[in-house]
Amino acid sequence: MKASADHHVLVTGGAGFIGSHTVDVLMARGCRVLVVDDLSTGYMANLARWRDHPRLTVLKADITDDLAGHLKHATASMGPLDRIIHFAAQTAVPLSVDDPANDIRVNLGGTAQVLEYARRNGIAKIVFASSSAVYDDDAPVPVSEASLARPASPYGISKLSGEFYLDYYSRYFGLKFTALRFMNVYGPRQDPKSHYSGVISIFMDRAVTGAPITIFDDGEQTRDFVFVTDVAQAVVGACLDNRGDGEIINIGTGLEVSVNLIARTILELAQSNSPITYAPARVGDIRRSVTTMDKATRSLGFVPQVKLREGLDQTLAWVRAEAVSVSSSV
Repeated sequence: MKASADHHVLVTGGAGFIGSHTVDVLMARGCRVLVVDDLSTGYMANLARWRDHPRLTVLKADITDDLAGHLKHATASMGPLDRIIHFAAQTAVPLSVDDPANDIRVNLGGTAQVLEYARRNGIAKIVFASSSAVYDDDAPVPVSEASLARPASPYGISKLSGEFYLDYYSRYFGLKFTALRFMNVYGPRQDPKSHYSGVISIFMDRAVTGAPITIFDDGEQTRDFVFVTDVAQAVVGACLDNRGDGEIINIGTGLEVSVNLIARTILELAQSNSPITYAPARVGDIRRSVTTMDKATRSLGFVPQVKLREGLDQTLAWVRAEAVSVSSSV
C-alpha cells in the first residue's frame, strides 16, 4: 500500500461542508489534494487553513462539464490522480422535488463524468457520498444496508442510481469503490442560509439571532445526527486504507434523536428565547432515520468519537464566531 504522501486525491465538492473537512484530514495525512468545486454552495473560506499550500490545488469548475478537460492541466503539473472522493452534488431534498430534471443533470451527470474519468485514467478507487435518503420511508428502523431502498425523493433516487453505476463499473471495468450512505451530518461550516443546510445549522443560526425556529411536521420525526469530523475520518479511511472495497456502508451513530429534542437542546445551549413554531411536513422527508453500526464497525473500523452535545457545542461556537465575523466586516 502506498504511503499517504504518495497519494494524489481528487475531491469533488471539496470546498463544501463535508468536503472541506475531508480535505483537512487528507492534508493532515500528507496527501496531495486536487479540489474541483463550482463554488455554488462551497466556499474558499472553508479551505483557508491550506491557502497557498503546495500540496493543495483548487479548481473552480463544474464537474458536469468536461471534467477531463478541467483536470488536464492540473494533473500535468501535479502528477496523475490515483484516488477520487466524490461529494459534488445537488443535496437539497426540497429542490430535487421541485426540479427533478436538474437533480438528474447534476447528480447523475456529474457521477457519470467522474466514473468515466476514473475508468480512462486508471484510478485505484472511488469513495462515493451517498445518503440515507435512499431508504424506503416505511423501512423498519434502525435501517441496515440490507433494508429496502425505495427513495421518497428525486435526490434519493439519484444517489441510489449512482450506487448502481458504481457497481456496474466495478463489475465490468474493475473499478474499486466504497459507497457511504450518510445519515444526518452536522457541524461547523454548514451554511444555515443555504437551501442545502441541515436542521441543526438552521436552528443554531436562529437561536443565536433570537429568530423563531420552525419545525416541519410535529417534531417527533427522528434522525441519526453524526458529526462532520467523524464522517471525514470514515471517508478518508475508505479512500486511503482500502477499507470497505466494493461495499455500501451506512455512516451514522446508531442513536435516534427527535427534531424536538434537538431544538430544545440548542435553545438550552445557546441560552436563547427563540420561539418554536410548527409547519406542515415537507414532501420527500422521511419520518424516522437511524442506522445500525455493524457494517461500519466491521468494514471500516468506524466508531464515532464526538457525542451529540459536544458536537452541538462545537457547532454553536462556530456559528457565533461566524456571526461576529460577518458583523465586523459590515
